[in-house]
Order: sequence, then C-alpha cells, then structure tokens
Amino acid sequence: MERLDMVMDVGDIPKKSKWFMLSLQHLFAMFGATVLVPFLTGLPPAVALVSSGSGTIAYLIITKGKIPAYLGSSFAFIAPIISLSLTDGGIPAAMVGSFMAGLVYGLVALLISVFGVDWIMKILPPIVVGPVIVVIGLGLAPTAIDMAMNVDGIYSGQHFSVAILTLIVTIIGSLFFKGFFGLIPILIGIITGYLYALVIGIVDTSALQTSWLNIVGASSVNEFFTAIFVMPEFIIPFKDYSPIDAFSMNALVIMVPVSIVTIAEHIGDQMVLSKVVGRNFIKTPGLHRSILGDGVASIIAACLGGPPNTTYGENIGVLAITRIFSVFVIGGAACLAIIFGFIGIIADLISSIPSPVMGGVSILLFGIIASSGLRMMIDNQVDLGQNRNLIIASVILVIGVGGALIKLPLFGIEIEIAGMALAALTGVILNLVLPGKEAGFGNGKMFDSVDSEQ
Repeated sequence: MERLDMVMDVGDIPKKSKWFMLSLQHLFAMFGATVLVPFLTGLPPAVALVSSGSGTIAYLIITKGKIPAYLGSSFAFIAPIISLSLTDGGIPAAMVGSFMAGLVYGLVALLISVFGVDWIMKILPPIVVGPVIVVIGLGLAPTAIDMAMNVDGIYSGQHFSVAILTLIVTIIGSLFFKGFFGLIPILIGIITGYLYALVIGIVDTSALQTSWLNIVGASSVNEFFTAIFVMPEFIIPFKDYSPIDAFSMNALVIMVPVSIVTIAEHIGDQMVLSKVVGRNFIKTPGLHRSILGDGVASIIAACLGGPPNTTYGENIGVLAITRIFSVFVIGGAACLAIIFGFIGIIADLISSIPSPVMGGVSILLFGIIASSGLRMMIDNQVDLGQNRNLIIASVILVIGVGGALIKLPLFGIEIEIAGMALAALTGVILNLVLPGKEAGFGNGKMFDSVDSEQ
C-alpha cells in the first residue's frame, strides 16, 4: 500500500520540541466523546480519562508498538451500562459486565489466532452488523433529546436553546473548520455551549470555584500540589465491591452481544487504519493482537470503574490529516490523558458542564452512529432488494429500537435479553439459518482495502 506524504512513520520518535503539541492534538480529538460517555452513564469522567490512557498504553504494548491507535470510551456500551446500573447490582454490576465483555474479546482473539478471520466475518456480515449499529444510535436518541430539552422531565426552552446552539456550532465546525480546528469540532461545540450556558446562568460552578480558590490560596508547595492533584473516584473490585456478589446472568447477556458488534466495528477500524498508514495491520501484528488489545483495555477500565474502551475514529482522522503515524505520539496522548485524570480542577470543569450542552452534541453523535450502520451496508453494496437481507435488517431494527425483550429461566434464575442484545442475537441467528448467506456480504469485498503487507 502506498503511503503518500508520510511525515512520521509508526516507529519514529518525534522531536522533544514538537512531541507535546502533537500528543495534545490527539488528546483534544478524543476528549469530547470520551468524557461524554461517563457523563451519560454516571461514571466519573476523571476515571474515564485514566482508563482511556491506561488502555491505550496496554494496547500499544500488546500490538508490539506497530498500530498507532488511540482508545477511548465506547458509545456502544452506554445503554447496557445504564441498564445494569439501574439493577440491584448498580455500577458494580456494570463493571463486572464490562470485564466479561473484555474476556469475550480475548476469546475471539484466541480463536482468530488459531482459525484465522474468515469465520468471524461469516457470523457478522454487514447485513447483521449494519442494522445493529443503527439500533445503537437510535436506541440512544431519547437520551439525547431528554438531555437537550428537559429538566427533571419538564420541557425547558432555555435549556433547549443551549442544546441547539451547541449542535449548530458542532455541525458548522465539522463542515467548515480546517486544520487543527477541523479535528476538534465536538470540543469546540461543547466549549461554545458551555460559555452560552454560563452567560444565561445555568452552570453550577461552585465546585470549580472551590478548586480554583484552593489552588490560588495555597500557602506552600505541598498545599499547591495537593490542591491540583486529586485521586479520581476509582471503583476497585474487591476493595469497593465484591465482583462475585455483583455478577449476574443479566450482565452477561446484556454486555456480551454488544461486544460482538464492537468487535466487528474494530475490524472496520483496522481496515481504515491499514489504508491510512499503508500497512496491513490485520496481518501484522495481526487482528488477534489488536482485538486482544481492545479487550485488555476494557478489562483495565472495568477494574478502575470506567467505561469499556474502543479504537477512536476521531484519532484515525488526526492520523489521516497530519500523516504523523508515530506510536510515540499516541503514547504521549495516553500519558496526558492519565495526568489530566488526576487534576481535580479538570474533573470539576467536566462535571460542571450542563446536560443540554452534552445533549446538543449527542444529537449529532448518536445520529452519526446510526448513519454509520447504514454506511456499512452501502459501502459493502448490500442489496436490500433481496428479501433475505430485507427480512434480517427489518427484524433487527424493530426488535432493537422497539425495546423487545425475552425472559428465560436459567440455572434457577430468570434472565432478561432485551433491546440491542436481543436484536444482535436475532440477527446472527437469522443470518445463519436463512438460505443465501452470500447475499449478506453484499457485492463489496470487506478486505479489499487491506492489501498485502509491504
């Protein structure tokens, strides 16, 4: 594969004078989306930053420093985490579920290492994965709208104006901003919405002011560093909760099907990365290593109390535009994320962002998730004129968006498979049992974009 205008190769070490700014650019690119997930799920944003950075470093190690990918909070797990958090197990149940999802990544990585990649594509062709991704986006739509225009379930025109302004600025930034600013439209939208919300008086800055006063009022170096650096609210297994008590079959059946879909998304990201960088990452260091890296990153996040991690399209965009592919730049961004997670005033700033700001950004982001599912089917030329494909897509969409569920007795307890999880399982089963499996792949060749390794 031809690498055009490459500025820095995967193994190149940047000059010290440029290293910080190059890494900061990646941090900004992932920041808005990464903190949005904990904001929606009720998890500590600082923990999400630390787990994101830690997971990325683990990923780089597992992939032998050969894949320049940054990992951030996964949107696909938002609804499952919220669902599990509302059960008797609460957040610990969600963390156990995230841990099990990471184990599924490890199992799939092992199977790919032994049997290759063809088998997983037969289970997850575009006709299954595409509609399930649509379900992920549309399933989150009510959450985005509620955050955008309601206060405690009651409509607020003032709050909705904040969401609309945030959305408009984010859209304008995505379409018209160039260079560095074109990489961070989400962050710019959040900043603009925050400032407007501050002007109209709906931002609670009390915690932020307290942190600032503690910093400027420090009378010694020790007090200064104590005021700046604050331990994130980690949720540690065996310390803060018992994983055995938090385990449930519901956590298993809710999280595992989602991990299957995110693995398919991961394969797509690796294909795009391979095309951007000009190397066959699916072959070297291997898809099994990159999937294992994702899984270990999610396990680390679960052990810290953060959301599961996944490779970020925003940072792939940074690579494509800058042509700087150095894993040392990615590693620098990961270190900065960890440091930011321990700076208390940053956590207070994130916590002070009013919900309509995040709601406005979410309207676009969740819509993009749904649209990316459609794009997957279009890119692979899936023919919905064929009844088989039309049936699979239709059933997945209605079951997933409609919130269908089934309750099954298992080992003496009743487990519930609902929404996205049920839609994904139904799609996999229909694809396997209905005749004409080739049609589910479309006329596109999913691995054509990954040429032989140079």
